[in-house]
Amino acid sequence: MGIYTRTGDEGQTSVIGGRVSKDDIRVEAYGTIDELNSFVGQAISLSEGELFNDLREELTQIQHELFDCGSDLAFVKLGEGDYKVKAERVDQLEQWIDLHQAENPELERFILPGGSLLASTLHVCRTVCRRAERRTVTLAAHTEINPDVRRYLNRLSDYFFAVARTANVRQQIPDIEYIRSKKVFRSK
Repeated sequence: MGIYTRTGDEGQTSVIGGRVSKDDIRVEAYGTIDELNSFVGQAISLSEGELFNDLREELTQIQHELFDCGSDLAFVKLGEGDYKVKAERVDQLEQWIDLHQAENPELERFILPGGSLLASTLHVCRTVCRRAERRTVTLAAHTEINPDVRRYLNRLSDYFFAVARTANVRQQIPDIEYIRSKKVFRSK
């Protein structure tokens, strides 16, 4: 199979159920999810050693789920197939967030993205995930989508924040508080 098809040379691309412009909001949404998936792959490659076995497993599962998100958004018409992203995926993310948050110190102020190379990459994942979510919200304003994709992306950005902090904790690198931040988070 050849890598190039020449079918996109005129600025169109195939989606499930038709062809659209390469700058279509649907393509922007699932293209941003694809970009996020690449950064997740980078984070996996940086999570070496036994210290991060759980993170590698979680991030690998997330890569598959991001492919599912893109697939679900590639449908031009509802009802053309069963959606892959379900509410249970959001529930799983919440469980992982809770586990990682239990490992992290309490937050009082905003923190700067950074720390270890792994944590920094996970913060990049968080911000690209937020952009993917925004693109998905834009798409949903124009057409019906699988609402679980939007919920999944929203929770996934929270996951990346929590796990970036966990990566720093495990490497004994403190979060850097934003120096102009007042205390904005309350203890439970």
